[in-house]
Amino acid sequence: MSPAETITAGYEAFARNDPSVLFGALDPAIEWREAEGHPLADRNPYIGAQAIVDGVFSRLAAAIDGFTVVPHTVIDGGDHVVALGRYGGTMKADGSVLDAAFCHVYRFSGGKIVSFQQFTDTEQWTQRMK
Repeated sequence: MSPAETITAGYEAFARNDPSVLFGALDPAIEWREAEGHPLADRNPYIGAQAIVDGVFSRLAAAIDGFTVVPHTVIDGGDHVVALGRYGGTMKADGSVLDAAFCHVYRFSGGKIVSFQQFTDTEQWTQRMK
């Protein structure tokens, strides 16, 4: 699979509650960065899959019901792949709805994702994750 096909397959699997495609494509030393100002950027950079699970995905699952990551565009730049889309879900704490745009930038090396950078509406995230 090309990097862009891997990313597309990863989002499709994630929508089915199967993160294995994405995590299977991660380099063991991946550097994952949440957007500056995002509540989950407090541990940037996350190094390795376990740090990402513990610091990002577990915290999202604890805070949001029905969390979605839906890309509408995937841009194939060879070893760089950009995904544009929207996050969604309902905050468990107060029932407010998350509906935020995102831009994800992935860099591949040797067929594996070696870095991830998120860009999103950090003000909305901060308001929702109080």
